Amino acid sequence: MSVTLKDVAHAARVSVSTASRALGGSGLTSERTQQRLMRIARELGYRPNPIARGLKTGQSRLVGLLVHNLTNASFHVMAEVVQARLKALGYQMLLCIDGDDPQQESDTLTTLADHRVDGLIVVPTGKNGAALKALANDIPIVCLVRRDDATDLETVLADDAEGAYVGTRYLVGLGHRRIGLIVGRSDTTSGRERLSGYVRALREASIAVDNKLIHAGHYEPETGAASCRKLLDLAQPPSAIFVANHEATLGVLRVTAERGLSIPDDLSLLCYEHSPWFEWHRPAISIVDNGARDLANLAVARLLHRMDAKENGTDGVREYRVGARLVKRDSCRPFDPSATESPVHRSSVCDACDMPCVKSLAACPAPEQGRAGKIDHRRVDDDLRRRTRDDHALFPADHSRQLRPCRRDGIGGHRPAHPAQGARVSPQRGRAPRRCDRADAKCLRRLWRAG
Repeated sequence: MSVTLKDVAHAARVSVSTASRALGGSGLTSERTQQRLMRIARELGYRPNPIARGLKTGQSRLVGLLVHNLTNASFHVMAEVVQARLKALGYQMLLCIDGDDPQQESDTLTTLADHRVDGLIVVPTGKNGAALKALANDIPIVCLVRRDDATDLETVLADDAEGAYVGTRYLVGLGHRRIGLIVGRSDTTSGRERLSGYVRALREASIAVDNKLIHAGHYEPETGAASCRKLLDLAQPPSAIFVANHEATLGVLRVTAERGLSIPDDLSLLCYEHSPWFEWHRPAISIVDNGARDLANLAVARLLHRMDAKENGTDGVREYRVGARLVKRDSCRPFDPSATESPVHRSSVCDACDMPCVKSLAACPAPEQGRAGKIDHRRVDDDLRRRTRDDHALFPADHSRQLRPCRRDGIGGHRPAHPAQGARVSPQRGRAPRRCDRADAKCLRRLWRAG
């Protein structure tokens, strides 16, 4: 049977009201009495009922944080900051995820209201303005990252328009003229403002805005992957891509890996929002940092102010901005206008040997298959045999160690590791198929163009 407050009071030989005041930290009992009652409560295993205490005091000591997902590293940082700040003040955070879905957001708001949270920080979907406005009559609410245009709630935003402008201007300064943009939905504050910053930078540089280079969609990796494929498959693909939300970046990196593209040699990549592994990635990815930690700290400060203002009747509504900053790393390089052939037309894998291969029509020895994104290696093999008669037509003089056979039919196809200077390069037959042990696993059928 659970221990009640009455049991603690009986063991301490004090009244129930004295025990309640001491354990509640009201300050109406002496420090000595409070410490003795807290010791007895621990010994008995007493746990206060937060619901009953909340009904009596009108405070649950709970604060809700409602975000879209935990894929976005910015939401990780925000949750950590909010939790730490609130815990230091005796509050507990209820972390909720709505998947950027209006119905799930509505259900979550109802649940948080039923739990009588003392305050709420929400990244709104923009589709439940009426519900938020009604809830704000009873609970202090601060919107974070996005504004809900149907309400006048206090809002903490990043300076997304300026961040996207600075990022795009950086790519333009590197000489890029065809810059792809993958951005969030236009009905969200961040998506709309980041698009406006991109357009502003292009117009200032007298670069025409090409709608084929702009792809907007939901904040998820699949959007990034689909948009990246469309950009790379253009007749004139971009030389740089600006991925203006963290979730889409994951999909873009997957596609560039599938197509065997080298960042930044084949494609410059600039991303939005900081993540530790962007810095650990090789090459380290250049970003526009939206200041997630500062956003969260400011949101907590404004919520605590509104919670206090609710009691004192002195609340007001404002909008706050946190500046973004460009962090230059290794994923962007100056555009080389002398490169006549775009490497982004490479297919993801070779149909014959499951290795990265050529798709560029300018270099494909079988153009009709190249247009379909597939190479018929039976037609390529004869060309390879002719070229390997002259080793130096295939590789520079410092390429060496003997080639291992292709997984398809034993024709030399993959180079192992780093060659020693001066050794001959010749295809071998009759050996068991082996995988290439080069770190980047590049297929000879891409390298034959070097001659």
